Amino acid sequence: MAKKLFVGNISWDTTDESLGEAFGQFGAVEEAVIIKDKFSGRSKGFGFVTYTDDSAADAAVAEMNEKELDGRELTVNEARPKEPRE
Repeated sequence: MAKKLFVGNISWDTTDESLGEAFGQFGAVEEAVIIKDKFSGRSKGFGFVTYTDDSAADAAVAEMNEKELDGRELTVNEARPKEPRE
């Protein structure tokens, strides 16, 4: 089963591709996406990385949390389900 990770404090210079490459060292990345503002197209500073293997995702959390990528110290943890808005 796939496991999705939340990645926060992403640099404005980081792309979907470079995020996927950085996290790819721990296992097969199914998807790496940086969330962008729908009007300006600019990064919101966070994104998600989805792994096909749970153990690879766990290794990525252990190794990448508080590590620097493109000059910013990342916050990495398992993504929680989106909460419904009222």
